Amino acid sequence: MATDTSSAPPPAMLSGKVMFYEQPEPLDPVRHANLGMNRTDRPYSFAAHSHFVPLHVGEFGNASVCYPIIFAGPERMPMAVMGLQANSNLFVSEDGLLRPGYYAPSFLRRYPFVGARDDASSRVIVCIDRASNLWIDGKADVNLFENGEASEFTKSCVDFCSRFDADRTVTDSFVKQLRDLDLLDPQQTMFTPNLPDGTPGEPQMVADYYAVSRDKLNALSVDQIIGLRDNGALTQIYAHLTSLFGWDKLLAETLAITSAPPVAANA
Repeated sequence: MATDTSSAPPPAMLSGKVMFYEQPEPLDPVRHANLGMNRTDRPYSFAAHSHFVPLHVGEFGNASVCYPIIFAGPERMPMAVMGLQANSNLFVSEDGLLRPGYYAPSFLRRYPFVGARDDASSRVIVCIDRASNLWIDGKADVNLFENGEASEFTKSCVDFCSRFDADRTVTDSFVKQLRDLDLLDPQQTMFTPNLPDGTPGEPQMVADYYAVSRDKLNALSVDQIIGLRDNGALTQIYAHLTSLFGWDKLLAETLAITSAPPVAANA
């Protein structure tokens, strides 16, 4: 991934729109000469109103013990489900604290940096979201540039963006394998509430998504299973399938929050 900080194009030349990023700007030693960040353990406030976050396949193991992993949209993008209601994340607080013990997807850890394509020169450059509230204009714990050169902090962030894009390529290949083998089927997660008299109510759909079909997986030939095992895909498939048991926990937490009585204000 190339980062040209001496002649970065204006933001208008960048194409594509990425979740969470409101005002992407190419890194520039003049425009961002005094920009930096303070160290914090609460960096994720931008995700507090998102109930899902994209995942890379290499993250399935860590994420599977925390969140259901689904495939969504026309591209069948892997997602970590972090809430059941729009604009509500059960694991990230309004002030940006991730619940202790839970995995932070790399999509969150990359922010406010991002790789963006410059169509004019057919290259990928590293940008920042200038709208982020993480930035400090002036004295900060870490600066983007020092004496006109990228700081060690900035270099590490650029490296992370490069690894992120490489992981995305691996993920695209993994999803292609699933689609080529026709393993992904539409799935629904349902919930049956109890009525006041204790009898079951009408089932309600909680989520509509794609997941690996266990029947189709079991129907693969021995050679196909060996192929998935040898390229590492089988382990990730099982992590995905195991993660789906997390729907019950997610549902229970949502019900506990939505049914909790309001807290009385202090007089």
